[in-house]
Amino acid sequence: MTLFEMIDAVAHKLTTAQVSYGHGTSNARDESAWLVLWSMGLPLDWDLHCPGEGIDPAGSRVLRSEEVTRIETLVAKRISTRQPAAYLTHEAFLQGYAFYVDERAIIPRSLIAELLVQGGLDYWLTESTYKVLDLCTGNGSLAVIAASEFPDIVLTAADLSLDALEVARVNVKKYELQQRIALVASDGLQAIELVTHGPFDLILCNPPYVNAKSMRALPPEYLAEPDMALNGNSYGGYDGMDFIRSLLRDAATHMSAQAVLVLEIGNEHAHFNAAFPELEVVWLETSAGEDQVLLVTRESLIQWAQV
Repeated sequence: MTLFEMIDAVAHKLTTAQVSYGHGTSNARDESAWLVLWSMGLPLDWDLHCPGEGIDPAGSRVLRSEEVTRIETLVAKRISTRQPAAYLTHEAFLQGYAFYVDERAIIPRSLIAELLVQGGLDYWLTESTYKVLDLCTGNGSLAVIAASEFPDIVLTAADLSLDALEVARVNVKKYELQQRIALVASDGLQAIELVTHGPFDLILCNPPYVNAKSMRALPPEYLAEPDMALNGNSYGGYDGMDFIRSLLRDAATHMSAQAVLVLEIGNEHAHFNAAFPELEVVWLETSAGEDQVLLVTRESLIQWAQV
């Protein structure tokens, strides 16, 4: 069996098993290529159509029996456990950055990363933007990307989960950003360390926001992730806005005069608007549309709190 044939065969198995995607891939073919190439120790951007050791494409190489066994074992685990591929390979990719990830933290996929890398926030940043908070940091991906894209800023990366912070520590060390990213355990904005690290000129937050109905409908791959990173109903609500309510109530006290808060709410646009009808926000354009990520100024938060 050639490498090309193995990728086709694995894609067929994944399709037949009806696994779910969304943690780095969106279809069986891409997921198959990821699992096969990773099993063989090959880079995911390896061009299978370029000549290999001879004149034939690299993908035409016949696999050894031990390689086939290794691939089949990984694919069988992907199907039987329904764990996302990123948890099986301990690697996830976001906007060209590679991150370590395991079951202790949500798999990074925030659209805020896209805005950081592609300049979607530049209009709202000033020369005085220096202190940045990445709230609900998970595996630290947004903090790492922000620090890498904006070398003059310092960051505080906070999360309620001590396990997630340990994963974030791995990625901060990987990118040698220990001197610029401080990791803080905090339930929202409650940790006293956030007061001493702030006030912040920019707050980034990809919080738990999935509503109760959607939580019940999530496929197993998403349920494999930490519940606290997804479930926006931890205080007894149903619309996914529990964490966001407390965040918007408290954020202004942690923000400098010209600061902005960038908040991802995914597919919860309707629930957000229903929960905060008087709050003036700016919806930011991303590859997923103009209703997934919003920006709100400190001034708007203060005015909203007075209504």
